[in-house]
Amino acid sequence: MRAIQAARPGGPDVLEVVDLPAPVPGPGEVLVDVAVAGVNFIDTYRRGGVYPQPFPHVPGVEGAGVVRALGDDVTGVAVGDRVAWFDAPGSYAEQVVVPADRTLAVPDGIDLPTAAALALQGLTAHYLVDSSFPVGPGHDVLVHAGAGGVGLLLTQLAVARGGRVVSTVSSDAKAALARDAGAAEALRYDLLDDLTTELPSLVRDLVPEGVAAVYDGVGRTTFDASLACLGVRGTLVLFGGSSGQVPPFDLQRLNTGGSLFVTRPTLAHHVRTRGELLERSDELFRLASIGALSTRIGLTVPLEDAVSAHTALEGRRTTGKVLLEVRRDLA
Repeated sequence: MRAIQAARPGGPDVLEVVDLPAPVPGPGEVLVDVAVAGVNFIDTYRRGGVYPQPFPHVPGVEGAGVVRALGDDVTGVAVGDRVAWFDAPGSYAEQVVVPADRTLAVPDGIDLPTAAALALQGLTAHYLVDSSFPVGPGHDVLVHAGAGGVGLLLTQLAVARGGRVVSTVSSDAKAALARDAGAAEALRYDLLDDLTTELPSLVRDLVPEGVAAVYDGVGRTTFDASLACLGVRGTLVLFGGSSGQVPPFDLQRLNTGGSLFVTRPTLAHHVRTRGELLERSDELFRLASIGALSTRIGLTVPLEDAVSAHTALEGRRTTGKVLLEVRRDLA
């Protein structure tokens, strides 16, 4: 099968197309023909060596496709089923092995690219607004990178729960996308000379007491500003580091900032059981099916162009979801 392989830690140029033996599903696993693979920042962290990973390896953990074969002791999944997944290493390939109990059955009426866009990023957005800081009526929240894949979904879910979203973006086009998703305001943080002082000032012009929560997937460049945007007993939800990882900081800042909270969550801890996984994914698919949650697929490139996908993602030149098209006949 064709696959993308990272032979060593480095930039996007370390990705190359290779031919590898097709994987074989073991007990409790299914073999899936991949229609589309999702491209996420975690893939770039692993490719670059930020997160420990053996080399060479096939990147990608997310996608959607059609079940081709079953391993032993698999129940609830059949050959021919359309499924999505979010935690199957090696997804930048024509075939991938997925644990059967981590597959998401794709309902009729939802195409496979949409299902892939709702897998990792949709589940992430769901746990952020449902568990990390549960958004409710009257909550003002700040969402960084509001035109990204997680940002657009998170904004819609927060607004549906009665929250008011202020988004940060890096272009007028992205501001329009954030507002279309329901953001009340979209602030151009790329135009600020001093993000740490100027962004909190802009936010407090809109929300004088400070926001109840900040959802920050950017990390190093926004962290200080995020803390300064919070109101008393506000919560900073740091769920990623697209600009780099946040260095250690003095916890006394949480006291002087207003008895603040900081959490660094991850998806795996919010879908620990099959029941919790299905509860979250069922709601996402239901909302998408009735038109209450829309996905934006901002970039789709062929599998062999994975380098360009990683380059665009890291250069912040993308909006919505980034996908690799693997099997057009299945998508």
